[in-house]
Amino acid sequence: MANNSTRFYENLPALNIPVSTLVGDIGHFHRVPDSWHIVAADIKNSTKAIAKGQHNSVNLIATGAVIAIINIAYKAKINIPFFFGGDGAIALVPQEILHETLNALQKHKKNTLKNFKLELKTGSLPVKTIYQEKIQLKIAKLKVNDDLNIPVVLGDALHYAEDLIKNTLPQQEIIPDHKPLDLEGMECKWDKIKPHKNGQEVVSLIVISKDDTKSSKIFAEVLKAIDDIYGSPSRRKPITARRLKLKANLRKINAEMKAKLGKFNLPYLLKSWMIGQYGKHIWLKKDNSKIYLKKLVALTDTLTIDGRINTVISGTPQQRDALTGYLDNLENSGKIAYGIHVSEESIMSCYVRDINTHEHIHFVDGGNGGYTKAAKSLKRKP
Repeated sequence: MANNSTRFYENLPALNIPVSTLVGDIGHFHRVPDSWHIVAADIKNSTKAIAKGQHNSVNLIATGAVIAIINIAYKAKINIPFFFGGDGAIALVPQEILHETLNALQKHKKNTLKNFKLELKTGSLPVKTIYQEKIQLKIAKLKVNDDLNIPVVLGDALHYAEDLIKNTLPQQEIIPDHKPLDLEGMECKWDKIKPHKNGQEVVSLIVISKDDTKSSKIFAEVLKAIDDIYGSPSRRKPITARRLKLKANLRKINAEMKAKLGKFNLPYLLKSWMIGQYGKHIWLKKDNSKIYLKKLVALTDTLTIDGRINTVISGTPQQRDALTGYLDNLENSGKIAYGIHVSEESIMSCYVRDINTHEHIHFVDGGNGGYTKAAKSLKRKP
């Protein structure tokens, strides 16, 4: 039976306030229990893979990693905070499901190497180790809308752990059990998505604070500036229902099939192709599908605060110029560093448990490796 520590994240209040207000008040944040663990999966040399045109595969593998983690928690009926990063995933999990989570990621790692020839670094770090190293880790829960709550983390703990797992710690090789990898709910059938209005672009942005002790105040200022320049989160969201198009590309379906099932499966291939080919004439005309599309937009994850600000937004080049001008001033004053990538569209991958409920979430990245290329531009800075 789960104890109070296991229910820690589930029991956090979901605060229905502007994200800049939440981030700006450290009193809204809570200490993660010492018994929890940071789990990470990161694609090695993802920047090179994207340069070779493998951005869709990178996004697919990252989506698979976060869904593998979510499904372990779902089966255990435990609510956990998780973060999608474009080329990887991070989550906080209680001790009760740590081994199963690493087991699932190990299976996903082997499948990734076999089918995509890409190496996935996976592992975990105890939260108590973070505290022993005097690294900040605080978490809150934000109510984005009636359908979506997201975790918000302050402190460099998650990325500190991710860097150790990727570059320093020995890989935690776990002998997987014989159960198949569970990526149930993984759906990637949407075509690249153009912004709501003609003449708009999609911006993938990553912002870090140069002083971890001041990140609360600095992030609040940055998020308020984004609101002032681009408008509300719903206004700047790059996903709209009218721009969604199902895609019946066999290469895309084949990649999804290999990521999800690990092998060729003709019935899966044919079913996915039929949905992509005829879904717009049949499935998308149904009343429940129209409700699903409305929910889909509401449940789209375009803002991740995992110790950094990661966001995908749509707007005009003029708005981007205003934003980069503002960020340049903060960067030149030594308060932040940021990376940015601009594309013509966004890409979306989905986790769908039930289209008739709120049991689905949709991960968004900028086109052509948005977050990964933004991270690359950030790494070039001192």
